[in-house]
Amino acid sequence: MTVVTILDSSAAWASATRMVAANRDLLVAIAGVFYVLPGLAGAVFVPSPAMTSGMTEAQMLEVMQSYYASSLPALLALSLLPMVGMLTMLVVMLDAARPTVAQAIRHSMRALPSYFASQLLIALGVLPLSMALAVVLSLFLPDRIAVSVSLGLLFYPIMRTMLVGPVVAGQTERNPVAAIRESFRLTKGNAGRILLFIGLAGFVFLVIYGLAMMFVGVVLVLMFKGEPQRLIGEGVAGVLLAVAYTYFVAMLAAVYNQLAGGAPGATNG
Repeated sequence: MTVVTILDSSAAWASATRMVAANRDLLVAIAGVFYVLPGLAGAVFVPSPAMTSGMTEAQMLEVMQSYYASSLPALLALSLLPMVGMLTMLVVMLDAARPTVAQAIRHSMRALPSYFASQLLIALGVLPLSMALAVVLSLFLPDRIAVSVSLGLLFYPIMRTMLVGPVVAGQTERNPVAAIRESFRLTKGNAGRILLFIGLAGFVFLVIYGLAMMFVGVVLVLMFKGEPQRLIGEGVAGVLLAVAYTYFVAMLAAVYNQLAGGAPGATNG
């Protein structure tokens, strides 16, 4: 009889906050290097294109195509850095040997190709399926509802593959297919619980982030103009997002530890 470990979200949150507190100095350094600095670099060197209210859809599409065509190499490099940051944080939180930042970065760099390949495989498997589902649903439902339903159903495979990062970082698994399979095994019977756990935390963050940025926006309008106002705003937003992402990674590590270690809630199924 298969034993399924049921996620205890309260215990997972307590574990996540303990891991952040215990590794605070290392995590601050990692977040600064891999989240805040890339965000500021992107704001300075590849800022998002300006859109005006008078633009047609065709004009907006043309602007976005031109932006990505000219900025794709820089955007790709800037997107890889947060991946390294996430894996580095996972190594710091999951490795009982308590590695230094340099050791954790080296470990994460070795794990990066496997993690990137796994994410590519997941995207190649999930997106065509979602598009096909949207086409089928559009035969019976309005287009917008069909697209919304198909996108909503994406949450299930996303939750089932949510632990690929901890598997790659914590188990030193280098086979991307094996990492995906292990994530499916660990999350069996817990997709809804993981979605609720992470979704509630995400909702709370969005509320805090929105209120904080409203306050910061008022202060910046009163004190700065032009480019300094934009860059300071980007910097503050980057710090808030780095804090949120650090806790998100800690939540993944806590869920992984609990489901892989047979923590509270094991039941027969």
